[in-house]
Amino acid sequence: MEITNSAFILFAAFAGLTLLFIFLYFVPVNLWITAIFANVKVGIGELIGMRIRKVPPGVIVNAMITATKAGLDLTTNDLETHYLAGGNVPNVIRALISADKANIKLSFKQATAIDLAGRDVFEAVQISVNPKVINTPSVAAVAADGIQLIAKARVTVRANIAQLVGGAGEDTILARVGEGIVTSIGSAQNHKMVLENPDKISKLVLERGLDAGTAFEILSIDIADIDVGTNIGAKLQIDQASADLKVAEAKAEERRAMAVALEQEMKAKAVEMRAKVIEAEAEVPKAISEAFRSGNLGVMDYYKMENIKSDTEMRTSIADPNSSGSTTSSQDSTK
Repeated sequence: MEITNSAFILFAAFAGLTLLFIFLYFVPVNLWITAIFANVKVGIGELIGMRIRKVPPGVIVNAMITATKAGLDLTTNDLETHYLAGGNVPNVIRALISADKANIKLSFKQATAIDLAGRDVFEAVQISVNPKVINTPSVAAVAADGIQLIAKARVTVRANIAQLVGGAGEDTILARVGEGIVTSIGSAQNHKMVLENPDKISKLVLERGLDAGTAFEILSIDIADIDVGTNIGAKLQIDQASADLKVAEAKAEERRAMAVALEQEMKAKAVEMRAKVIEAEAEVPKAISEAFRSGNLGVMDYYKMENIKSDTEMRTSIADPNSSGSTTSSQDSTK
């Protein structure tokens, strides 16, 4: 009997401790006491409701205490709504306090919208108070005289609270500044003008209103460094001359090939004509024989014709000293 009573007492004690822990979990008395001493009106029922809605009471109560001490007029319902929407409640409270101390107009609705948009609202307020310097990468541009210039710039920006939701980011600023630098250098008559007055680039770029539609306000654009690159104009001219030379060589080769083909064609025609002459000469003995048979050519006529032929060959050989063989043959035929 005594053992049964002891077991019952242990069970009752264990159950009591379990119920106590469950009670303390759903009813965070320490937070409630802390809120009371911080003059924050938070009821036990609200804390239990936060537990049921899976909202950490510590985050909401501590944020309310911070906001109340800073003089911000907020409610636990506002903070709970933002937390359930996936927002960063402590970051929003810090941003609101910083904006209030810096006299920057920032409402709780704006701050939560910026936070839910994925931007760091506290960092945005800091950039509004302390402007940020963005270093652009090296931007290469070519002046009108063909000389390449490589410039680097420092862009000082301040966050535009009103444009943080839906406004473009730093990448857009860098792209627009790079485009402005290229345009400014490209419009210069020569690279020396740019090197002498680099501030003209800053003025021309600022006049273009590059911060329109972005989450930043450009305060200044300072050219940090300008280096002289290659002579792009001369390089392009060399490339063009090389291309023209190759075209001319191709055309000359085409003309040479056509000339060789024409020469071969003329040689073929000459051989063809020579063959016709030889063929015609072969008909001469036949014609002479026919003339003998028909009586149109006598022996003396034939002899005279051979003398004339020999005489012609002799005269030809005398006119050409290299044809000695022909002279000898002509003399022999004459004898």
